[in-house]
Amino acid sequence: MELPFRKDLDKYKELDEDEILGKLSEEELKQLESVLDDLDPENALLPAGFRQKDHTCKKPSGPYDREKLLAYLEKQALEHKDREDVVPYTGEKKGKMFIPKQKPVQYTEEKVTLDPELEEALTSATDTELCDLAAILGMHNLISNSQLCDIMGSNNGIGNEGFANVVKGEKIMPVFDEPPNPTNVEESLQRIKENDSRLVEVNLNNIKNIPIPTLKEFAKALETNTCVKSFSLAATRSNDPVAVAFAEMLKVNKSLKSLNLESNFITGAGMLALIDALKENDTLTEIKIDNQRQQLGTLVEMEIAKMLEENPKILKFGYRFMQQGPRTRAAAAITKSNDLVWRLRVKLSANILSSLQP
Repeated sequence: MELPFRKDLDKYKELDEDEILGKLSEEELKQLESVLDDLDPENALLPAGFRQKDHTCKKPSGPYDREKLLAYLEKQALEHKDREDVVPYTGEKKGKMFIPKQKPVQYTEEKVTLDPELEEALTSATDTELCDLAAILGMHNLISNSQLCDIMGSNNGIGNEGFANVVKGEKIMPVFDEPPNPTNVEESLQRIKENDSRLVEVNLNNIKNIPIPTLKEFAKALETNTCVKSFSLAATRSNDPVAVAFAEMLKVNKSLKSLNLESNFITGAGMLALIDALKENDTLTEIKIDNQRQQLGTLVEMEIAKMLEENPKILKFGYRFMQQGPRTRAAAAITKSNDLVWRLRVKLSANILSSLQP
């Protein structure tokens, strides 16, 4: 149900809230702050001082006195001697001493001469005999396991268990996909057609196999539905005919507050149909259309910015503009719409306070 204070928004655009607040007494201002805290908890549009109640005026809950404690702390701070930060110079050198790097020592290979008999024996020895000789002399660690594999080959009875130092690859942990969307498409469509009051939010995100005629039926059913407040069909492969069907729905629906059409195949033509429908809709406050298969273009972005300037009901718009001009105009329009809602709430709070006074 639409709130009564949102029917006529134009007369509140030039509302002077400073004049209204100036006429309130101190007691009424405290009551106003309390009402605003209840209406808008953690609202980023409010100043930081208005996001929570003032607890500094509470009476002592025990034998403690806040004023005496502050006076005591101030007295202790004045009587305590300040620490001297200046340290007298004693000539002590601090830090690490600089040690110049030494040049690496270059080693020269010395030519070893063997007896002619040993030279001949080593020259005529096979690779297997050289490996056995290295093992006897205790120099088997001078060659790597891969080199030993190349030397010995795979026909000498050496298995993988003989190479304990071989680097093993990391075990790949499987990454499981997200669980599928459990929403029953046919059941949700039937409940929308029956105007089930318990069905307030419909989420069809990431369901790829919904036929285009079924998506159009959802839009047709929402034309007469008065209970669904949020409808999301992101990543459902929706195209321009689906966008046109939802545009026709937005022209007559008076209950939907949020619509999500992100990550689909909607082009500029379908988006223009949605934009034209949003100019006539006065109930939708949030819509997301980002991440389509192709860019919408400068013309569509200019129409989006113009629509946001004409429709102050849209408070959240999910789209990443590619052009600077439309981006600036859209940001200013969204900020102005949110500021208008805040002013209306201030006006409503003042009216509530005035009605509560005897």
